[in-house]
Amino acid sequence: MARRDDKLQELVQALGEDKSLAIQGDVTSIESLESAVKQTVTKFGGIDAAFANAGIGISQPGTEEGDPDEWKRLVDVNIMGVLLTTRAVLPQLKKTKGTLVITGSVAGKIHLKGSIYGASKWFVHGYAGNMAQEMREWGGRCALIAPGMVNTEFFDSPKPDKLQPEDIANSVLHAITAPPHAAIHEIFIMPNT
Repeated sequence: MARRDDKLQELVQALGEDKSLAIQGDVTSIESLESAVKQTVTKFGGIDAAFANAGIGISQPGTEEGDPDEWKRLVDVNIMGVLLTTRAVLPQLKKTKGTLVITGSVAGKIHLKGSIYGASKWFVHGYAGNMAQEMREWGGRCALIAPGMVNTEFFDSPKPDKLQPEDIANSVLHAITAPPHAAIHEIFIMPNT
């Protein structure tokens, strides 16, 4: 599930319709998320892993000059999106002893002057650790991927010398394909340039 149908359709073409399902949705809507879970279970019979990856930044950093409306949207996507995604998918993950992967950020590990975005990622880091403990009780796992700068549309200009989306995808695959006795709690990945 993602907000951009064009990107979803590209993935379906690359993966094949038998191995993928494109669902356009909104991570700030529990109804949208529950519908996506239901459609996924109908098509594939269950859910072994979920990836809470949605996140946004803000245009005006800092508190004094920041825009409270932007902050609300950031909290809705970066925090509520993770909470709602987890709530929607958790019953299915319990059935499969599955893995929840959550995208954090280096900004959730260091202090950045006035960073509202960073504060939202501090929440995400704490929540992922708490979910790892909760899911462990029934054999599930929760992993946090905490990248530095990644060359994505998140930034205004390309960053070819930074991490590439494939680097993050490989980290996610590592977390979900680890043997059942191994819980990858956090992958902190930084560019080497």
